[in-house]
Amino acid sequence: MANSAGVVHKYENARPGLRPRIPLSEHKRVLHEGKDVPDQAPAFQIDLTEVGISEKTVWVTLPQGMLPFNTEIYVDLPEHVRGIHMSRIEEAISQLYHKSFPDIRSYAYELALLVLEKQRGECARVLVTGKAPLIRRTSVSQRTSVDAVDMSADVRASIKGGALFLKTIIGMGVCHMTACPCTQVYNQVLSEEVDAQLPTLTHSQRAETKLYLEVQDDHPGYEEILQCLESTLHVTQDLLKRPDEAEIVLKAHCYPQFAEDVVREVAKEVGKRFRGKLPDATEVIVESLSLESIHTHNVRCMLQTTLKEISEAVSAQARLDAGNPSYNNGPQTTGSESQQIKTD
Repeated sequence: MANSAGVVHKYENARPGLRPRIPLSEHKRVLHEGKDVPDQAPAFQIDLTEVGISEKTVWVTLPQGMLPFNTEIYVDLPEHVRGIHMSRIEEAISQLYHKSFPDIRSYAYELALLVLEKQRGECARVLVTGKAPLIRRTSVSQRTSVDAVDMSADVRASIKGGALFLKTIIGMGVCHMTACPCTQVYNQVLSEEVDAQLPTLTHSQRAETKLYLEVQDDHPGYEEILQCLESTLHVTQDLLKRPDEAEIVLKAHCYPQFAEDVVREVAKEVGKRFRGKLPDATEVIVESLSLESIHTHNVRCMLQTTLKEISEAVSAQARLDAGNPSYNNGPQTTGSESQQIKTD
């Protein structure tokens, strides 16, 4: 039996594994007299970039509750050390089990520092990925839909010359739908008429888009990343009544998007929202996967850049639009700003 924190107490003494068969004195003797194999010199001495564990499930207490996340934990290994102390990584995880955190970035940060403290290297990396609940209302029926959002935190901590250096990238991903602009234009030409009230038919598909931003002085937060995605994508929800379905399908067909359009529009929103608020060198990654409906393959598109490059592109586009008011580079909004978002 377990208490509310998941810790077993009552029947621990009944577990056969808790009754040692080797005398405790013998364990102490071996630990005292034996060699620490991981600390031995390796047969071939060369620095290793990352050594650690992956596919580890950790339980993190957030404002939304205790949630499971997949974690990868690594440290660098000096050339003269044969191996890491694996159990010390698990000890660090156990130390944080009872603590509460405002977000997974804070958890990854503390775990990285603990791991770095317990190992022989100078660098540690903790990557935490998983899903968190996202509670939102639908656009027409105003029903509450219980959905999920992908979240990640990638923390790299290093000690050089006694100083601590940190690099943190946080990410969030949502599901959304796209409608193909190419087939739509083809069908418009084919029919030789366009109904302004009802967009021409085209194929649509579900897509998954993720936005990653480098954190500078605790900014941005996950909510700001979510807002960038929600304001540019036709984000889907699990609970949709027929009026809600009609709205999102209509908007997706009124503003059709390639996977390339999706990535560029998200990047544009990042530039508009964070220009002047984050350093120019801030790393930005946008990745979109289109789960194609009429093909057996899928389509993937990615942009890895800096805020400076995006800001320069936004400014260049503004000059182009000012010189040619009739120029239209695609949708500026999806209407999703009318959705009410609640992440806690």
